[in-house]
Amino acid sequence: MPEPFSVLLPVYRGDDAGFFERAITSVTRDQELRPDELVVVVDGPVPAPIAAVLRRTEAGELTAGVPVRVVALPTNLGLAGALQAGLAACRHEVVARADADDVSLPQRFARQVPLMADVDLLSSAVVEFEADEAQPGLQRAWPADPEEIARLARLADPFNHPSVVYRRSAVAAAGGYQHLARLEDYWLFVRMLHAGARVTNAAEPLVLYRVGAGAYRRRGGWELFRSELVLQGRMLRLGFTTPAQFARNLVVRGVWRFVPPALRRPAYAAFTRWRDA
Repeated sequence: MPEPFSVLLPVYRGDDAGFFERAITSVTRDQELRPDELVVVVDGPVPAPIAAVLRRTEAGELTAGVPVRVVALPTNLGLAGALQAGLAACRHEVVARADADDVSLPQRFARQVPLMADVDLLSSAVVEFEADEAQPGLQRAWPADPEEIARLARLADPFNHPSVVYRRSAVAAAGGYQHLARLEDYWLFVRMLHAGARVTNAAEPLVLYRVGAGAYRRRGGWELFRSELVLQGRMLRLGFTTPAQFARNLVVRGVWRFVPPALRRPAYAAFTRWRDA
């Protein structure tokens, strides 16, 4: 029997209520292997449509009997703070992450949770989509071999955060989520790898990743560039990267933050094809 597990899903005022409802049903009612609890972190005050979905979720209308815990934060803490609060509320050692605008495929937990018997952290391939789930786009997959994951992590995040499952104890041992605008997940995974976490990735796409208007634009700009500088400095001081890798990353990842948004998706697709060749 797979271990009992929690699903951790944050929501904030900027999320879409319809997308949020779809995310909720996809990780509960629609799953072949349903979670033992759903923990929803409400990161500060939310508008009426999201509040209405929360009420229906707590009432069990959307979850097909999966127990729900809502952690309501009085003010917006940001993603790292919200996830830390949610992890503290999770009752189970194994925790699956989900986002308020993505869709977990029905087989996701049935495939991932049994793999947690031997690892501390894993994700799966994800498939991008815009408006229609039935019209998939770019597939984003990462290596399964731990050594390949460790090598890739020196240059890029080797996990798809919306499809991650991890052990709470391994996250805590690495220091938990720490604020770093839009790069909180990568920084956590680097520290987990550095601390010796056992890792893998499932090759099968198990999450539909929503990339609506502006998704690729948000992967660039000055704010993300500043976070990138901080991240690379931390990785170097940790001893996770060498000075040569630090310099390479500043050039490669720094330049990427200023690629025009219209070119970012085809450039990412080209990188994915090159990496998999």
